[in-house]
Amino acid sequence: MRDRGTGGDAPLWDNGAGPLVRPYTMTGGRTRSEGARLDMISVVIASGREADRSSLQPEHASILGLCHSPVSVAEVAAHMDIPMAVVKVLLGDLVDRGFVLARAPLPQAQVPETNILQAVLDGIRRL
Repeated sequence: MRDRGTGGDAPLWDNGAGPLVRPYTMTGGRTRSEGARLDMISVVIASGREADRSSLQPEHASILGLCHSPVSVAEVAAHMDIPMAVVKVLLGDLVDRGFVLARAPLPQAQVPETNILQAVLDGIRRL
């Protein structure tokens, strides 16, 4: 990536921060996707639809590559090393275009109350 603003060939790189690419450039300035509402624990997976990767932005293609098995939005953000808000927008684009399926995480089973567990334990001990 080169600095086009000064006409020079100096790379847009900060030794402490890495490449200087603003997250909003990846999303075209959007802070939300059009349709899909994802949170950080939503689970996503590639739909199996053949994607014409040449029509995808590089970030979209990279995300699609991570989604061959079920993965959470937070895991995608961690693997991509980009902010969660940006990943939500990019994943939302892929969901809207049918390349990725998304669902809320499976609810955890409700844990029985302590007194019920104690009664079961007492019954087992009496056997």
